[in-house]
Amino acid sequence: MEEKATPKTKTAKVAKPRVKKAVSTATPKVAKPKETTKKTPATLKSTSSDTAKLKDGQMVRIRVAAYENKVLDQSVKQIIDTAMRHDAKVRGPVPLPTEIKKYTVNRSSFIDKNSREQFEMRIHRRLIDILNPSPKIVEALTNLNLPSGVSVDVKMI
Repeated sequence: MEEKATPKTKTAKVAKPRVKKAVSTATPKVAKPKETTKKTPATLKSTSSDTAKLKDGQMVRIRVAAYENKVLDQSVKQIIDTAMRHDAKVRGPVPLPTEIKKYTVNRSSFIDKNSREQFEMRIHRRLIDILNPSPKIVEALTNLNLPSGVSVDVKMI
């Protein structure tokens, strides 16, 4: 038996109707500006209005940052000792992740592109919470002298 080759039939493609998407008329959400706090490297500063506003259930959150971890640990110990001297409940120090900034630089200025040096800066951070601080504690922390190179950020929560 011989098989006959049948020609393939072409099927017509049906075009899908295009539908326009509806544009939403909702108003976009506006981002609120973040509160910024001043960072003072040598001392903890607070205003006299902060000491007057202390209530039960409040806490002082102190974030300390430095390039050298030994200097950072010494300043954290000073803060905790000052708070413990005034019978405060202290939570911490909690080590936060170390931020590492890396920089790659060509060793020579002109020819050797493959020869490079890498430098890094490490920023160590600690977090300390002082629960139910009294005005005496805030005053003592304000008068505390810390080594240079230590950045302190104080928030009332």
